Amino acid sequence: MTAINALKPLIRTIPDYPKPGIQFRDITPLLANGDAFYQVIEHFAERYQDKGLTKIVGIEARGFIFATALAYRLKLGFVPLRKPGKLPAKTRQQSYDLEYGTDALELHDDALTATDNVLLIDDLLATGGTLIAAHKLLSDTGARIHECAFLITLNDLPGGQKLDENGIGYYTLFEF
Repeated sequence: MTAINALKPLIRTIPDYPKPGIQFRDITPLLANGDAFYQVIEHFAERYQDKGLTKIVGIEARGFIFATALAYRLKLGFVPLRKPGKLPAKTRQQSYDLEYGTDALELHDDALTATDNVLLIDDLLATGGTLIAAHKLLSDTGARIHECAFLITLNDLPGGQKLDENGIGYYTLFEF
């Protein structure tokens, strides 16, 4: 197996996207490379296989990519966190602030219980707002959150610091 850091060049940088001054980290080349994607999932699987997890929770939309593949690999259930109005049964919701406005995440009311031990996954940690809202939403179910995992953390944005300040443990594969 290739050392995980050897895969970092497969994440390309697109300058000034979606607006000037943003360095967008595009994960599609890594996803398109079957061996690389496999190795990312295997890396996560090795880290989490013996942690007593009961479910993998993914944040819409790109968090679903890693969460579902890892849930399959570890033979665990997958729980989606979605934008409002996209889940068909009774939900619970957590709002959070964006740069301009607010957004929210929803979870089926019966998706998790106090007996669950979950891993929360998203593709990218930037400002931390989405993750803190997701963490609160999951905590309100009584489930234990083992850790939060990311493919990428952007170190020049305050996400990691916010998670540290809120006592939220996390792991990331690649830092930019």
